[in-house]
Amino acid sequence: MSTRKPYQLVSREWKSSDTVFEVNNVKIGLDLLMIAGPCAVENKEQIFTITEFLSKHNIKFLRGGAYKPRTSPYSFQGLKTEGLQLMRDAADKYGMSVVSEIMSSDKIEEFEEYVDIIQVGTRNMQNYPLLRTLGKSKKPILLKRGMSSTIEEWLLAAEYIVSGGNEKVILCERGIRTFENSTRNTVDISAIPLVKMLSHLPVILDPSQGTGVRDLIKPISQAAIAAGADGLIIEVHNQPEEALSDGDQSLFFDQFHHMLQPLNQLAHFQNRQFDYEKAAIEAGY
Repeated sequence: MSTRKPYQLVSREWKSSDTVFEVNNVKIGLDLLMIAGPCAVENKEQIFTITEFLSKHNIKFLRGGAYKPRTSPYSFQGLKTEGLQLMRDAADKYGMSVVSEIMSSDKIEEFEEYVDIIQVGTRNMQNYPLLRTLGKSKKPILLKRGMSSTIEEWLLAAEYIVSGGNEKVILCERGIRTFENSTRNTVDISAIPLVKMLSHLPVILDPSQGTGVRDLIKPISQAAIAAGADGLIIEVHNQPEEALSDGDQSLFFDQFHHMLQPLNQLAHFQNRQFDYEKAAIEAGY
């Protein structure tokens, strides 16, 4: 079957029904996906404290950077293998799945051992050798939009993965670079319903990277769910003011807790599953 789009397999002209696949008893593309955790894994106490908090809110997916692509070579670069091991240990203890960013093809075996969903960051969206390698993986791939990429380029990047045989791809809008400098990036909310029209793949939003401002994360998250997003990936830290990476865009525990109820209400209005607040109340929060 041929399509009129330059991307074939990820197009709705190829497959009209939404792609749905299951990870940790969550049906991604059907249930609303919540991925949360620190920007970077810093030490054992930090990651276990955050994971315990998230688990009490029934969050099933723990995010955290072990290999950090930083603009400055002098910034914290992550704990690397140790960071992945700490995330795996924390996630296993609290019944969660691990989401972390891969930077190069030579790390694929390590990531397949420790990680449940492999993230491709904005800087690597057009790293075609890496995308081809991930197309051979059996792990789901979270593909972030490039900071200066068009929607077509983003979907073509997904095409590299799907054409390699891996159909478990989650698209992540994370804001694009514009002339505006009052936020870290400009969140393209319109990309969410547009991409869902063009592609059958699930689409989520990263409001932390998208705004760079913790007080904007709640309203932008609500806007994303209202626009039809299939989930969110949010940075949460037990001590954001002391974080080694992106503390200004990391939520305090109480902020994360209080944003869940309105998200639940939006989700239920759309007849979708997003019952994290109920679990938090039962846990005594």
